[in-house]
Amino acid sequence: MDQIRAIGAAVRRARRAAGLTQAQHAELAETSERTIRDIEKGTGSPSLTAVVRAATVVGLTLEAHP
Repeated sequence: MDQIRAIGAAVRRARRAAGLTQAQHAELAETSERTIRDIEKGTGSPSLTAVVRAATVVGLTLEAHP
C-alpha cells in the first residue's frame, strides 16, 4: 500500500509542478477527474492504463522491478 501512496504523491507533485489542475490532467490523460483524485490519494481501483497515462502526462515513468 505504501508504494501506491508513493506513486500517487509523485503524480500529485508532478501535476502541481506542471501547473495543471486535476481537471486538466484528467483531460490530457483521457480519464476522469475522479480517477486522477483516486490515483493521487492512493484510493479506489484505477486501471494500470489510467495510472500510466496520468504519470506519463506529467513526465513520470513507472518501472517494474522483480
